[in-house]
Amino acid sequence: MFCMMRILFLLISIHFYIISAFDSDPLQDYCIPHTPIHFLQKCITSHRDFKATGFASIPVSSNVFPGLNILGMSFVRADFDVDGINVPHYHPRATETAFVLEGRIYSGFIDTGYRLFAKVIEKGEVMVFPKGLIHFQMNIGDSPATIVGSFNSQNPGLVKVPSAVFGTSIKEELLMKAFGLDKKELAKLNKGLS
Repeated sequence: MFCMMRILFLLISIHFYIISAFDSDPLQDYCIPHTPIHFLQKCITSHRDFKATGFASIPVSSNVFPGLNILGMSFVRADFDVDGINVPHYHPRATETAFVLEGRIYSGFIDTGYRLFAKVIEKGEVMVFPKGLIHFQMNIGDSPATIVGSFNSQNPGLVKVPSAVFGTSIKEELLMKAFGLDKKELAKLNKGLS
């Protein structure tokens, strides 16, 4: 009897552990928050909207589109100039699905075993980036490219790896040893990202 109780307790514990590993379900069908801004829209209108990486993005979350509040989803439109890149980054709270609207994108991610999964995706194709894994995109076509990304969280978070490592307050000595850089190379990286 004691053994059966232990097994039952273990199964119930595992059940609650699995349940708590996901975003909680909303308690209502929708919830549009009160906000002084009725609707906010930002468009990519010229080459000045692109950064030095040839990449510009428009996130669509509950912060800019209140109708998404509590629905557990958000989106992003990403426009790539020729040779434009979306630097290695990750989303700590969401899985991303990227759908190519136009162009050819070299796209990939690195798993926790340091294996690279990458391929060229073209118009109409999709790639999935698992939650918390470093991923990247690069336009390898001869014309601009556009993707639409969707997330299974209203706040996926964004950590850009270069900005998180260089241009921060991490001790220079540590970064020089970790990446095999001299002081001059490190200063150049820090300057470019701060």
